[in-house]
Amino acid sequence: MGHLDHAAFGWLTPVLSYVMACIGAALGLRCTVRALGATGRSRRNWLLTAASAIGTGIWTMHFVAMLGFSVTGTEMRYNVPLTILSLLVAMVVVGAGVFAVGYGRDRGRALVLGGLTTGLGVASMHYLGMAALRLHGQVHYDPALVGLSVVIAVVAATAALWAALNIKSPVAVAVASLVMGGAVSSMHYTGMMAVSVRVSPTAQALPGATAMQFIFPLAVGLGSYLFLTSAFVALSPTSDEREASASAQRPVESVAR
Repeated sequence: MGHLDHAAFGWLTPVLSYVMACIGAALGLRCTVRALGATGRSRRNWLLTAASAIGTGIWTMHFVAMLGFSVTGTEMRYNVPLTILSLLVAMVVVGAGVFAVGYGRDRGRALVLGGLTTGLGVASMHYLGMAALRLHGQVHYDPALVGLSVVIAVVAATAALWAALNIKSPVAVAVASLVMGGAVSSMHYTGMMAVSVRVSPTAQALPGATAMQFIFPLAVGLGSYLFLTSAFVALSPTSDEREASASAQRPVESVAR
């Protein structure tokens, strides 16, 4: 068995991955809150932004954490198409859950359906990302810990969507995002605790790209997207702010007449 190190760079990757999960969750929750107060095309666009933010945040969290993952006795590479597929799956499945909440008439049923769909999307992203891993040996999983990681993902997703439906203030959303980030990180490391590797040393070259060749640049790019989108959402007025601005302008227009 190869020795697994989940924090080869110390606390850097766990902390940074948690921060990325929190940013994605915060942005997704704020966009979902905006969507619930909007109609038509505006609602759809806010929900699309929420799905991309949550999916991107979760994916970035996973692969930033994987930068600190190492196995003694073997190098590691990543299958590029599978890695990209894991990102697309995260966005599409999370999007399905977010849209279920955004357009569901029965909020209770929409919450259960959205939480289940989004949670399974998070878990699918994680294990697709692990399937993209290439090393000299065989990867095995503890079924009980895999099941626990999926349960954590579903509970975390349901809690996040409940927060989007019931929490409006920025401070409450921030607290919910910290909890969501912790839950996503817990899901990731629970899933990683399920992993064991039987190393088979060989001189054969591994296919795929190294983490620094592919994962790191993509994670930086997606992280930049999250920061820029967060700035845009923070600076764009809410529906309440627009109504207040319109109300303030009406007396001015009346006096001018």
